[in-house]
Amino acid sequence: MTGPKTAGGYSRIQTQKRAAIFAAALEIFARHGLRGASLEAIAAEADMSKQNLLYYFDGKEAIFVELIQQLTDLWLEPLAQIDPAGEPVAEVLAYVQRKLVMSQNHPRESRLFATEILQGVPHIKHLYEGPMKAMVDRTVALLQTWMDAGQIRAVDPHDLLFSIWANTQHYADFSAQINLIKPMTREERYANAERFLTDMYRALLVVQD
Repeated sequence: MTGPKTAGGYSRIQTQKRAAIFAAALEIFARHGLRGASLEAIAAEADMSKQNLLYYFDGKEAIFVELIQQLTDLWLEPLAQIDPAGEPVAEVLAYVQRKLVMSQNHPRESRLFATEILQGVPHIKHLYEGPMKAMVDRTVALLQTWMDAGQIRAVDPHDLLFSIWANTQHYADFSAQINLIKPMTREERYANAERFLTDMYRALLVVQD
């Protein structure tokens, strides 16, 4: 059950309340997962009563599903920015950098998204079978076109994307492990990661004469 809508959608107050709920839910879900989270904890984090929260959402599952859908849009944005008319190696490297920036700026979102995937994407399977798969398929086709034209080195385009996702999201999803092994500031960690990943993917993709 969501709150009443105005003709143009949610009112200003409703929009603010929903934003507060999503921010609180992200914190609680990232910390405890869907199973370990409770409406009481989300409401307390959002500084509102449970009854007030239930005015906007039926339960924690409804909040989780809408939040995950928002994160999916966020996750796809850097992929959508790859320019088919751009220089191929530069476009892939720019995508790597955008994904790394996303991991740096949205670590909780990255961990929550990873948790959903590890559980078999039960709440966003329809997105994987729809808009997400369509965008990935378009990107794979573009990468293959560049490879066939000799503009980037021929590798499996799916594995290239899988590698980029794993290597960039690792710095958010496994930050605790990284900090234990190689303590440094967050800024230093991501600066090092950008240099390393840029060099690695450039070496992989540049076609040698």
